[in-house]
Formats: sequence, C-alpha cells, structure tokens
Amino acid sequence: MNRTERLYAIAEELRAAGPAGRTGAWLAQRLEVSTRTIKRDVDALLQAGVPLWAQSGPGGGYVLDDVATLPPLNLTGAEAAAIAVALAALPTLPFAADARTALSKVLAAMPEAELARAESIASRLWLRVPEQPPRPAVARVLDEAVRRRQVTVLRFADRHGTVTERAVEPAALAATGGHWHLLAWCRLREGPRWFRTDRILAAHLTTEPAPEHDPATVFGTPPDDARPVDLRRG
Repeated sequence: MNRTERLYAIAEELRAAGPAGRTGAWLAQRLEVSTRTIKRDVDALLQAGVPLWAQSGPGGGYVLDDVATLPPLNLTGAEAAAIAVALAALPTLPFAADARTALSKVLAAMPEAELARAESIASRLWLRVPEQPPRPAVARVLDEAVRRRQVTVLRFADRHGTVTERAVEPAALAATGGHWHLLAWCRLREGPRWFRTDRILAAHLTTEPAPEHDPATVFGTPPDDARPVDLRRG
C-alpha cells in the first residue's frame, strides 16, 4: 500500500468508525505501519483540509467529522460508466485529475459484480473525443488558485507579446471562444481581467488568501458559450 492509498484508507476507517473514532495504535496495526507513520499521515490529512480532530481521554484517538463528509454511496454499473465516459470525453476540464481520483475511489468501493457490470458497459461505449480548448502547462496551478482562493503571481504575455509579472486574485475559470481564461482581479491594472491561459507563461501560488470576488458581479454576464456549472442540473 503506497502513501496515497494509506491516507485514503485512514479516512475511510475513521468514517466507518463514526463518533467513536480510532486510536493511532489501532490504525497502525490495521495498516501495518508504525504509530509515528500514522501521526505523520494524520498531519498530512489535516493539511489537506480533511475534517479530523483528536479525541482526548483514555483510549482517545482520531475522529472524522461526519457533518463534513459524505455517507457511503452505492453507484450502479451504469452510473459509474457514465462518470467514466464524461471524463474520457472531456479530458482537459479543470480538476480533471481530481475527477479521475474520485472515480478511482468509487470503483474501489464497488462490489465486484457491479464493477464488472460497469466495465462491461464502458467497453461498449465508443467515443469520438471532441476537440477541447487546450489547457497550458500551468493549468494545475490555476486550478489550485481558484480552488484555494489564493493570490497568484502570473507571468503574462499580452497579444502584442509584452510580458509582465502581476499578482492576481483568482475568481473563476472559463472556456469560451476556443480558449481557456482565468478570471481574476488584477492588482497591476486594479481591475477585473480575463487572462487567456495559453498566454500565461508561469504561475506561482502565494500563501496570501485572496478576497472573494463573485464572477457574475465583477465580470458581468457569462458569454453565451460559457455558463456556470450547476451541480444539481449537471
């Protein structure tokens, strides 16, 4: 078991344990590692934002806040195949790596029979992958900038080729007009800007939290070919 798998396993064990939690020693024995390794892993989960807390007293250990977590999900083979098809058809979307990780977790938790059904369905879905606006090498940094809402320093080339370095406050990502854009408040220009991501030569996340900017208010009505994603409507 590698570290990524172990971190996921710790979170799943704590979720299953509920309010009772698990001690570091129990987790260490369960995962066949040292208690020091468990402590390091728990620290890593905390830094990643997983809602854990330590339970004091005799037999105390670690507890996962069930208010901030999802209950176990039972997906059908068709539902899992649908997720896989969406990822295959749209491989350049923001947070695609996170989506693939989520799908891996779903598949790992599925019963063998339902997993086999999902694989069978997926094998019978042949795709002609549509062309998507390409995403640059800095795409992952920009994903994190929007996710974390942290001030980001860009090296940006305008349409004339002039390169500037500027700190921006990320608000959103948009695919429109055949290009990906970062919507951000530009501190250099003191106003909202649409930065074509293929013109961003480098991007560096700072540790400074960015003020929250509502894209619809600051950047106006989205273009006809770029609408906000609605989780409830898909």
